[in-house]
Amino acid sequence: MRSVLFVCLGNICRSPLAEAALRAEAQRLRMDLIVESAGTGGWHIGEAPDPRAQAVARRHGVDISSYQGRQVKPADFRRFTHIIALDHDNLANLRRIAPADATAELSLLLDHVPGREGQAVADPYFGDDDGFDVTWAEVTQAAQNLAIKLRGR
Repeated sequence: MRSVLFVCLGNICRSPLAEAALRAEAQRLRMDLIVESAGTGGWHIGEAPDPRAQAVARRHGVDISSYQGRQVKPADFRRFTHIIALDHDNLANLRRIAPADATAELSLLLDHVPGREGQAVADPYFGDDDGFDVTWAEVTQAAQNLAIKLRGR
Protein backbone atom coordinates (compact mmCIF):
# COMPACT_ATOMS: atom_id res chain seq x y z
CA MET A 1 0.00 0.00 0.00
CA ARG A 2 1.20 3.51 -0.75
CA SER A 3 2.23 5.49 2.30
CA VAL A 4 3.44 9.02 2.88
CA LEU A 5 5.33 10.57 5.79
CA PHE A 6 5.56 14.37 5.84
CA VAL A 7 8.54 15.79 7.71
CA CYS A 8 9.35 19.24 9.07
CA LEU A 9 11.49 20.27 12.01
CA GLY A 10 9.20 20.04 15.04
CA ASN A 11 6.10 18.28 13.67
CA ILE A 12 3.69 20.87 15.08
CA CYS A 13 3.00 23.19 12.12
CA ARG A 14 3.76 22.36 8.51
CA SER A 15 3.97 18.56 8.53
CA PRO A 16 0.71 18.00 10.45
CA LEU A 17 -1.03 20.42 8.08
CA ALA A 18 0.35 18.50 5.10
CA GLU A 19 -0.80 15.24 6.72
CA ALA A 20 -4.28 16.69 7.22
CA ALA A 21 -4.49 18.02 3.66
CA LEU A 22 -3.45 14.70 2.09
CA ARG A 23 -5.72 12.68 4.36
CA ALA A 24 -8.64 14.90 3.33
CA GLU A 25 -7.78 14.62 -0.35
CA ALA A 26 -7.33 10.83 -0.15
CA GLN A 27 -10.69 10.54 1.56
CA ARG A 28 -12.33 12.74 -1.08
CA LEU A 29 -10.86 10.54 -3.83
CA ARG A 30 -11.63 7.34 -1.89
CA MET A 31 -7.96 6.32 -1.96
CA ASP A 32 -6.39 3.77 0.35
CA LEU A 33 -3.36 5.63 1.61
CA ILE A 34 -1.41 5.70 4.87
CA VAL A 35 -0.49 9.27 5.81
CA GLU A 36 1.49 10.42 8.84
CA SER A 37 3.86 13.21 9.83
CA ALA A 38 7.02 13.52 11.92
CA GLY A 39 9.79 15.92 12.77
CA THR A 40 13.54 15.65 12.45
CA GLY A 41 13.82 17.25 15.90
CA GLY A 42 12.48 15.76 19.11
CA TRP A 43 11.34 18.90 20.96
CA HIS A 44 7.59 18.32 20.52
CA ILE A 45 7.23 14.55 20.88
CA GLY A 46 3.75 13.74 22.18
CA GLU A 47 2.49 17.32 21.80
CA ALA A 48 -0.54 18.39 19.81
CA PRO A 49 -0.02 20.66 16.80
CA ASP A 50 0.40 24.38 17.32
CA PRO A 51 -3.00 25.95 18.17
CA ARG A 52 -2.73 28.16 15.07
CA ALA A 53 -2.26 25.08 12.87
CA GLN A 54 -5.26 23.47 14.53
CA ALA A 55 -7.32 26.61 13.90
CA VAL A 56 -6.50 26.83 10.18
CA ALA A 57 -7.21 23.12 9.66
CA ARG A 58 -10.49 23.45 11.58
CA ARG A 59 -11.52 26.40 9.36
CA HIS A 60 -11.12 24.01 6.43
CA GLY A 61 -13.15 21.24 8.03
CA VAL A 62 -10.29 19.12 9.37
CA ASP A 63 -9.67 18.34 13.05
CA ILE A 64 -5.99 17.75 13.84
CA SER A 65 -6.25 18.17 17.61
CA SER A 66 -5.58 14.46 18.19
CA TYR A 67 -2.34 14.44 16.17
CA GLN A 68 0.78 13.99 18.28
CA GLY A 69 4.29 15.08 17.43
CA ARG A 70 6.86 12.37 16.86
CA GLN A 71 10.39 12.12 15.57
CA VAL A 72 11.51 10.37 12.38
CA LYS A 73 12.88 6.87 13.02
CA PRO A 74 15.16 4.73 10.84
CA ALA A 75 12.31 2.24 10.34
CA ASP A 76 10.26 4.99 8.66
CA PHE A 77 12.58 4.81 5.66
CA ARG A 78 11.38 1.24 5.03
CA ARG A 79 7.80 1.60 6.31
CA PHE A 80 6.77 4.49 4.03
CA THR A 81 6.90 4.52 0.24
CA HIS A 82 7.35 8.31 0.22
CA ILE A 83 9.00 10.60 2.77
CA ILE A 84 8.36 14.21 1.89
CA ALA A 85 10.21 17.09 3.49
CA LEU A 86 8.69 20.54 3.84
CA ASP A 87 12.01 22.36 3.34
CA HIS A 88 15.62 21.91 2.23
CA ASP A 89 17.14 21.61 5.71
CA ASN A 90 14.82 18.77 6.64
CA LEU A 91 15.40 17.05 3.30
CA ALA A 92 19.16 17.25 3.93
CA ASN A 93 18.65 15.85 7.46
CA LEU A 94 16.54 13.01 6.06
CA ARG A 95 19.24 12.13 3.55
CA ARG A 96 21.83 12.19 6.33
CA ILE A 97 19.88 9.91 8.70
CA ALA A 98 18.47 7.51 6.10
CA PRO A 99 19.72 3.97 6.74
CA ALA A 100 21.59 2.14 4.00
CA ASP A 101 18.57 -0.09 3.33
CA ALA A 102 16.09 2.80 2.94
CA THR A 103 13.42 2.20 0.31
CA ALA A 104 11.33 5.37 0.65
CA GLU A 105 11.38 7.92 -2.15
CA LEU A 106 12.52 11.31 -0.77
CA SER A 107 11.31 14.65 -2.11
CA LEU A 108 10.30 18.17 -1.20
CA LEU A 109 6.56 18.72 -0.93
CA LEU A 110 6.48 21.55 -3.44
CA ASP A 111 8.30 19.34 -5.97
CA HIS A 112 4.78 18.01 -6.53
CA VAL A 113 3.46 21.41 -7.65
CA PRO A 114 4.33 22.40 -11.23
CA GLY A 115 6.34 25.60 -11.19
CA ARG A 116 7.19 25.30 -7.48
CA GLU A 117 9.78 22.50 -7.75
CA GLY A 118 12.71 22.98 -5.40
CA GLN A 119 10.87 25.46 -3.18
CA ALA A 120 10.22 25.15 0.54
CA VAL A 121 6.82 25.43 2.21
CA ALA A 122 6.67 28.66 4.21
CA ASP A 123 7.33 28.11 7.92
CA PRO A 124 4.63 30.01 9.82
CA TYR A 125 5.85 29.27 13.35
CA PHE A 126 7.52 32.59 14.17
CA GLY A 127 5.01 34.74 12.26
CA ASP A 128 1.41 35.72 12.76
CA ASP A 129 -1.74 33.73 12.11
CA ASP A 130 -1.86 34.71 8.42
CA GLY A 131 1.25 32.61 7.81
CA PHE A 132 -0.72 29.49 8.66
CA ASP A 133 -3.23 30.35 5.92
CA VAL A 134 -0.35 30.58 3.41
CA THR A 135 1.02 27.25 4.62
CA TRP A 136 -2.42 25.61 4.39
CA ALA A 137 -2.81 26.83 0.80
CA GLU A 138 0.62 25.48 -0.15
CA VAL A 139 0.19 22.07 1.46
CA THR A 140 -3.33 21.70 0.08
CA GLN A 141 -2.26 22.39 -3.49
CA ALA A 142 0.64 19.95 -3.12
CA ALA A 143 -1.60 17.30 -1.51
CA GLN A 144 -4.03 17.48 -4.43
CA ASN A 145 -1.23 17.00 -6.96
CA LEU A 146 0.43 14.28 -4.90
CA ALA A 147 -2.83 12.34 -4.57
CA ILE A 148 -3.30 12.38 -8.33
CA LYS A 149 0.28 11.16 -8.82
CA LEU A 150 -0.11 8.37 -6.24
CA ARG A 151 -3.49 7.32 -7.61
CA GLY A 152 -1.94 6.86 -11.04
CA ARG A 153 0.56 4.31 -9.73
